[in-house]
Amino acid sequence: MTEETKQYGFKTEVSQLLHILTHSLYKEQDIFLREAISNASDALTRMHFESLTNRDVLDADAELAIHVILPEEPKADEDGEVAADDAPKVLIIKDSGIGMTKEELITNLGTIAQSGARSFIKEVGENNDVDIADVIGQFGVGFYALFMVADEVRVLSRSYKKDEKAAVWISTGDASFRVEDAEKEDRGTELHITLKKDAEEFANAWKLKQVLKKHSDFVRYPVYLGEEQINQQESLWRKRPSDVEPEQYKNFYQEMTMDFEEPLRTIHFAADAPVNVRAMLFVPAKLEKGVLAKRKEPGVMLYSHNVLIEEYNNDLLPHWLNFIDGVVDSEEITLNVSRETVQSNRIIRHLAKTLKSRVIRELKKMGKKDPEQYKKFWDEYSRALKEGIATDYEAKGDIMPMLRYTAAHSDGKLISLDEYVEGMAEEQEEIYYVMGSDQTSVANSPHLDPFKERDLNVLYWTDPLDVLIAPSLGEYKGKKFRNVDDNSLELPDVDVKEASDDKGETVEIPAANFESFMEKCTAVLGEKVTEVRESKILKSSPVRLVSPEGESQQEMLRIARLMGQEYEIPKKVMEVNNHHPLIANLAEMAVNDADNRLLLLLVEQLYESALIQEGLHPNPADMLPRIQELMELAAS
Repeated sequence: MTEETKQYGFKTEVSQLLHILTHSLYKEQDIFLREAISNASDALTRMHFESLTNRDVLDADAELAIHVILPEEPKADEDGEVAADDAPKVLIIKDSGIGMTKEELITNLGTIAQSGARSFIKEVGENNDVDIADVIGQFGVGFYALFMVADEVRVLSRSYKKDEKAAVWISTGDASFRVEDAEKEDRGTELHITLKKDAEEFANAWKLKQVLKKHSDFVRYPVYLGEEQINQQESLWRKRPSDVEPEQYKNFYQEMTMDFEEPLRTIHFAADAPVNVRAMLFVPAKLEKGVLAKRKEPGVMLYSHNVLIEEYNNDLLPHWLNFIDGVVDSEEITLNVSRETVQSNRIIRHLAKTLKSRVIRELKKMGKKDPEQYKKFWDEYSRALKEGIATDYEAKGDIMPMLRYTAAHSDGKLISLDEYVEGMAEEQEEIYYVMGSDQTSVANSPHLDPFKERDLNVLYWTDPLDVLIAPSLGEYKGKKFRNVDDNSLELPDVDVKEASDDKGETVEIPAANFESFMEKCTAVLGEKVTEVRESKILKSSPVRLVSPEGESQQEMLRIARLMGQEYEIPKKVMEVNNHHPLIANLAEMAVNDADNRLLLLLVEQLYESALIQEGLHPNPADMLPRIQELMELAAS
């Protein structure tokens, strides 16, 4: 062996690392290309900074760029035949970066990686489930990912220093490497990668272009495949928001997602404290992704130094915001940050807090300044927010200001809890809500009679998830939530409206008749109710159902029904309006013709109609035979 060629042994840790990589069955081998381009970009950056203060360098005017060079295709003979090509395919990745001397090749690729390799092996050894691609970059050993696809790697390099000569580092991934003098006129580093047979897909231009676009589209230097520049180079999210046109946001989003609808909201910001971050986030117009969508899973794309390190990151935003799509880039994140590291990394925690805070702030701003746009958002994503309250107790404070409901005083428009509280009567201490299956049933709920009389606003809760989160809400701005069917409800002492003529006729029912009717109701309904009693508050409705005193399982019973679980109709108290014309007629019938079939049917119908208004009837279609019989009796 000559002085120009010298054999070196890898340290034990590096040899173990190479053994893991050369025998890796990791399904996404394209990780090697990401690492190689990232390393080339770093070398170019170092050259850029060197040239700012030093022009006495080799190839001072050379373009800072990365070239990916494909193996030559076999040529046809005189007869136009192309012979089978069994020769190994060699892929070349070339940069015009700062380059390395012979000593630097030995140090950087043979010795300095020892501690990183030791940490890498420890991580893999302690966690059998860890993916190589998730952790290799953390330990400064990403270069060795080349051996996942290479039978041999030759690193030909020449330093930016004019008097330094070129050298080549050569290894087959075994226990040793050698370094030789070499010939190279220009500055920078070339990786000559002799591909394994099972990795020859990386000699295909289409495959390389696909991988480069995926991982390295926004590397700050041009990346050429042959003569074509592959990467966009300038990342839109790193521009100042004031320098980006609305059409650019739209085009970027649609190219990223293949969603042909414009996003409801674009959130573009940069920050350097408490953590460096550049983010461009989008609220899609629809929760459900289309069949042509490019991004099928939830999560944002996570970049570090313009290099994609995770395509679907679900750790930077809470699960109830996982409909947010877009890009997050931070120079403080190491390449290949793993899922385990995300949980413990201080930078990642700061980044997640910053992103969540900014997204919530933008959504609140939309709700306040653009109610029409926020209604579109609410119609699409209300359930995601409500699920957040149901599954993440700590999220309640963030989410509640974003909740929207229609209400008795809102004329069909959505209002926030802040708007409700601001419009409360001075004496009102609670936030009132009524539950039901739809807007019509709750708007006509008999529970609202005393609230209409006192001109008190009531929130309409018609979404099944409203039932689910009701026990979790507790209070808002010191005001407790109160169901209007609460048996112990006491309304504030406010002025009561005078009854108007269009409210219908009211009558006085003889006490004996009313008592007879309530006894009939008790007999007909039996164990379906806990009690039949006179109502003290009903005005325009004949009956209503209220929860028995001390009953705390009403919401859970609703949830069971909505989830299709085994369900029993809850036993309620039926309150009867002693001043309603219908009740007066039925009370008279209860005295004079107690066994009339019509009376029995009408009592049952009053009860089940009240169930429907409560959203508690298991199957309204069961009422059809009774309704038909009632019509027959009425017609006769």
